[in-house]
Amino acid sequence: MDANHSALMDKIVEKLKSVYDPEIPVDIYELGLIYDVRIEDKKVSMDMTLTSPHCPVAESLPMEVRRAVEDIAEVEEVEVKIVWEPPWDKTKMSESAKLELNL
Repeated sequence: MDANHSALMDKIVEKLKSVYDPEIPVDIYELGLIYDVRIEDKKVSMDMTLTSPHCPVAESLPMEVRRAVEDIAEVEEVEVKIVWEPPWDKTKMSESAKLELNL
């Protein structure tokens, strides 16, 4: 990964950390909802999941993620794909998220 790619990835992670699951007071990145981020030129593709297939923000959260990453000047296109495999569980959370939620 070159320096430009690494710097862009840092900006993407920073934007992802500004998006919160409305039911859990932890950002989606620390919750482990982002499974993969791919950068190709000025296009960002990512796979994300939700805490549950019945999540009330199933429609709005992916759009919020896309808008947050589109705010980055170096990014021209963002694709967010919802995936259900592997299913999300608490083991995907960062240590700081687990501490925040007293787990």
